[in-house]
Amino acid sequence: MRGEATKRPLMVASENGRRGLEAGMALLRQGGSALDAVEAACRVVEEDPDDQSVGVGGLPNVLGEVELDASIMDGATLQAGAVAALQGYGQAITLARRVMEETPHVLVVGRGAERLAAELGIPPQEQRTEASLLRWRERFEERGLDPTGSLRLLARALSRPLPLRDLARQPRIDTLGTVNFLALDQEGNLASAVSTSGLGWKYPGRVGDSPLIGAGNYCDNRYGAAACTGMGELAIRAGSARSLVLYLKCGLSLVDAGREALRDLLALGTTDSQYMNIVALTPAGEHAGFTTVAGKEYLFQEAGMAEPQLAARLQLEA
Repeated sequence: MRGEATKRPLMVASENGRRGLEAGMALLRQGGSALDAVEAACRVVEEDPDDQSVGVGGLPNVLGEVELDASIMDGATLQAGAVAALQGYGQAITLARRVMEETPHVLVVGRGAERLAAELGIPPQEQRTEASLLRWRERFEERGLDPTGSLRLLARALSRPLPLRDLARQPRIDTLGTVNFLALDQEGNLASAVSTSGLGWKYPGRVGDSPLIGAGNYCDNRYGAAACTGMGELAIRAGSARSLVLYLKCGLSLVDAGREALRDLLALGTTDSQYMNIVALTPAGEHAGFTTVAGKEYLFQEAGMAEPQLAARLQLEA
């Protein structure tokens, strides 16, 4: 379903998406599509080494490897594409879009995603930086361990695989991070995109909600779009992004739909370190942010605004 051509361009993002939001809005002002805008916005953050939750400079897993997840969805067609556990390549959101447009699949992971990136001419790119590796080493030092040796070499030297479960078991609140964008273009079409390096010090191969359509990302021109950041396992268990959109489909207002999505999450037992944030946007241009913890904000920008603005997310108490 397509909206009216009189819709004003609008974008919504997680609080770390300011520079990406500005790039996406520049495209929308020129008549660009919502899909192009959310991809361009994600790429800006993916290529920023100072954002340690996405792309270059992303926090490594417990073995010191950066694994990228991303997804994108077109609200006009309900087509979607995603990649997960991508190593050795950047441009995860662009690869996700090409999965959507150039393969019959929705989700391609690990070595398959890396092979596809090579086939499509995306250049290999080291995602680790000195700053991200420093934080990785500091985590081991906090636990009284020596991170100077290679865990991979140590694992090969042992008669059994190196046990990693305990090292990956206790996530810290400052290791959660993802960027997401929702866009409404001049034609009234919605699009959504999410990109992340996932939970810092995660178990190798762990996949969160970001590349899972319906969990961390969902978009439908008829009802709205939603995307999540936080502890991805929560959004997977609750199907948070699609649940919010389905609550809109059932006739709830945006605020009430978000509240219901939060209630679903709170039933799982959220905490200060096991939290979830959601941003949402309707075809009419209503937007809101929701959270299971206090003090969270989100960004939005309309075509007539000189720069993005912050707004408070709605919280429900447990």
